[in-house]
Amino acid sequence: MKRVRLFISGDVQGVSYRYRSSRKARELGLRGFVRNLYDGRVEVVVEGDNKEINEFLNFCKNSPGFSQVSRIEIKEEKEIDAPGFSNFDVRF
Repeated sequence: MKRVRLFISGDVQGVSYRYRSSRKARELGLRGFVRNLYDGRVEVVVEGDNKEINEFLNFCKNSPGFSQVSRIEIKEEKEIDAPGFSNFDVRF
C-alpha cells in the first residue's frame, strides 16, 4: 500500500475542489483527507493501491469542476503495511 501527499496550486479554493476530489477518492476506495491551506493551496493525503492512486492523480490534474490547477507537487511517502486512515475526509 502506498501513501502520497499532494500540494495543489491554482484556483482551487472556493470552487468545490475539496468536495469533488473527496467524492472521487471515495469512489476509488482510497483513504486520507483533503483540506485548504492558508496559502491558497489544497493539501491531499491519499492512501491505497498504485492503480487507484494514479487514477486519482489524473483526476486531480484535470481541474475538476470550476477549478484551474496550475501545479501539483507530489511527495510519495514510504510504502505502508496498514492504512493510517479509515476513510476519506474533507477537513476544515
